[in-house]
Amino acid sequence: MTAPTTTAPPSGRGGGWLPTAVLFVGAAYCLLPVVWVVMAATKSGSELFTTFTFLPGTGFAENLGDLSGYRDGVYWTWMANSALYAGLGALLSAAVSAVSGYALALYRFRGRETVFNVLLAGVLMPPVILAVPQYLLMAEVSLTDSHLSVLLPVILSPYGIYLARIYAAAAVPQDVVEAGRMDGAGEWRIFRTVALPMMLPGLVTIFLFQFVAIWNNFLLPYIMLSDDEKFPLTLGLFTLLNQGSNTPALYTLVITGALLAIVPLIALFLFIQRFWSLDLLSGAVKS
Repeated sequence: MTAPTTTAPPSGRGGGWLPTAVLFVGAAYCLLPVVWVVMAATKSGSELFTTFTFLPGTGFAENLGDLSGYRDGVYWTWMANSALYAGLGALLSAAVSAVSGYALALYRFRGRETVFNVLLAGVLMPPVILAVPQYLLMAEVSLTDSHLSVLLPVILSPYGIYLARIYAAAAVPQDVVEAGRMDGAGEWRIFRTVALPMMLPGLVTIFLFQFVAIWNNFLLPYIMLSDDEKFPLTLGLFTLLNQGSNTPALYTLVITGALLAIVPLIALFLFIQRFWSLDLLSGAVKS
């Protein structure tokens, strides 16, 4: 009877620490600024420049009260404006992307590939190139310094349409669409009742990308808006930071405001993650 043979572990297994170390360094690089903001938001104006960077302070409640009381709570107006721009803009963008991506993926028409290539060119184009032309267009129709001047340009997202087309082509079988037509369903009904539920996970991803992009957008509101009552958080905190060069006490308000500004994004990520998990589980049950 021969003795059982043992398989030697792969020789490269011991080198797994290098990717782990690289990931750890990358995570630290991304998280250290967040930790700094959290710690700095807890410090009073005197503690901000005199205590160790990563030690908490005792002034968070005072900072929060000062921020809420600054100019009769203008910070919360900025927060509401950001929620309006990002929420409504991302929702409309996801809807336009769904219809456009579905049409590009499931229909055959002349010029389809040309339209898709133009969209790809739009994906590669930096937003700064479009900012001034968008301002001139809004000025022609007297929409500058209005909520619409920030909302309208973000509805059409080339990247969102690109993702919607790729997802629709993979998730919506042509046979299912043809079966709906044979049953007498119209094109809009097929899209609404058949294709849209299949595309929903991809559209949620598009909504998330657009929400984050609009929430963090600075250049477009900076060019379009002059009334600070219509400012989003990015532009409002920028004005506070500029005033802080003459009034150092405002630095604590800027830091506290920056900390509060990321809370809605974290909440949205947690909600979307839950949705993705439920979708995967439902797909596993159906399969």
